[in-house]
Amino acid sequence: MTWLVPLLVLVPLLGAAVALGLLRHQKLQRAITVAVLAVAVAVAATLMVLVDQHGTIVVQVGGWEAPYGISLVVDRLSALLLTVSASVLLLVLLFSIGQGLAADDEDAPVTIFYPTYLVLAAGVLDAFMAGDLFNLYVAFEMLLVASYVLITLGGSEQRVRAGTTYIVTSLIASAIFLAAIGLVYGATGTVNIAQISQRMAELPEHVQLLLHTMLLIGFGIKAAVFPLAFWLPDSYPTAPAPVTAVFAGLLTKVGIYAIIRLETIIFPRPQLNTVLLVVAVLTMIVGVLGAVSQTDVKRLLSFTLISHIGFMVMGIGLGTVAGTAAAVFYTVHHIVVQTTLFLVSGVMERVGGTTSSRSLGGLLKAAPLLAALYLVPAFNLGGIPPFSGFIGKLGLFRAAAEDGSPMAWVTVAAGVVTSLLTLYALMRVWDAAFWRPKPAAEAAAPHVTTAEPHAHLRSPEPAPLTVSEETGEAYHPGGSTTVTDAPHASSASRPATGATATAGEAPEPARLPRMLVAVTTVAVLGSVALTVVAGPLYGYATRAAESLESPDRYVQAVLGGAR
Repeated sequence: MTWLVPLLVLVPLLGAAVALGLLRHQKLQRAITVAVLAVAVAVAATLMVLVDQHGTIVVQVGGWEAPYGISLVVDRLSALLLTVSASVLLLVLLFSIGQGLAADDEDAPVTIFYPTYLVLAAGVLDAFMAGDLFNLYVAFEMLLVASYVLITLGGSEQRVRAGTTYIVTSLIASAIFLAAIGLVYGATGTVNIAQISQRMAELPEHVQLLLHTMLLIGFGIKAAVFPLAFWLPDSYPTAPAPVTAVFAGLLTKVGIYAIIRLETIIFPRPQLNTVLLVVAVLTMIVGVLGAVSQTDVKRLLSFTLISHIGFMVMGIGLGTVAGTAAAVFYTVHHIVVQTTLFLVSGVMERVGGTTSSRSLGGLLKAAPLLAALYLVPAFNLGGIPPFSGFIGKLGLFRAAAEDGSPMAWVTVAAGVVTSLLTLYALMRVWDAAFWRPKPAAEAAAPHVTTAEPHAHLRSPEPAPLTVSEETGEAYHPGGSTTVTDAPHASSASRPATGATATAGEAPEPARLPRMLVAVTTVAVLGSVALTVVAGPLYGYATRAAESLESPDRYVQAVLGGAR
């Protein structure tokens, strides 16, 4: 069944090429993209079962044996993240389609969203299978190119500015990573991860430390760990809700995955474990303090994203099977729950016309289902039992207690504080957006989405085609014809019918778009399902961690008897 492995990269890339050739046939683009990602989910799930039963699957691309060719490696960790990532990519795509249909722009003649989204998917899936550092670098660059296009959809000033910050930071990370690859090749004569693992121990200690630090910095920027996460809160909230959701759920986890490989395969000795634990504590505390200070829901969730990256780094830094297993489980949990919360925030923005908690209000009566959809993943992220967030944190705390070092106990204390403050921040949004009445000033005037604060500005000079900063649409100033950049471009800034009311009065029930609610409900149920299957899932994560803690298994699977 090795032929299944390259399909996870080839099918999305071929689908992107076909979708790009169908720019004026959005319905066909949509069908192709959904079909491609459905195939990816099926293939990834099949590989997850096969790998668990029969061991690591390795494909040498082009028939070139390792270490000379490109190795695609799928072990338990890869297979698990491939399955979760493909599922999230499909779910977010359906959400974006729902936003497009709700905005009545399904017949828009031009869109680059679908092919770009498939390139992003190919980059994510390739990163989880890369068996050499240069292929991992290529996967990162695919992500960078696609994500820059997605984060600037609509062409507004704020999105372009945020996209510029994002791409400059990503290019710096890529430059550091590429330099590290060159140094690793110069020191070991290979970029194959398995062969690097064999030869790294032969290098002097100071050379290992230099290479280790450079790779960790490059991956740390991608993963958004403190103090390398400064770019994230200003980049993610400006993008459309589906783009923000998939970025928050997956892109930082590619960095976490790379750090797991780095610390278990390339540098299995506890060289920088204490540094990782310190970074984990700072990431948790600084991130959650940033979240507590926010009034915009998307920015708040962006800071909670940073803080909870610290939990994963904590598990990695412990350097034990129990710690790695808990980190893997928590990574899966966070992909699903964080994506779900960003999708819910997208629905909140559509109903209330904004994501500012100061301007929202009365949503409990206007959209009671939306209130439930927010509350469940909020409890989950906050670590309320019996949800998967509690199970993952409990696993991390137990692993730290088994370690017993003073720094491990500090991480436990930081984790408890972070969980409590996360719950406080999320419940404050619940109180402001759902429980209290709508503010009088906001009820009397239409909203402008907080992601586009200059939406009222328009160019006084006529132009053939202008991009609306309020809706993300391209329009002719003198006419009514519109062209959207993406199927979700025009939905964020318009509140749903029935969502407004005079301050103090009970708002009319909002008419929530059915597809948006259906997809978001599936995402919430998926987050709950993690609790239901927590036992088998944690067992799978433990088996993956046991394999990772024995790098010889990985080396033998990739290289056989070669050295």
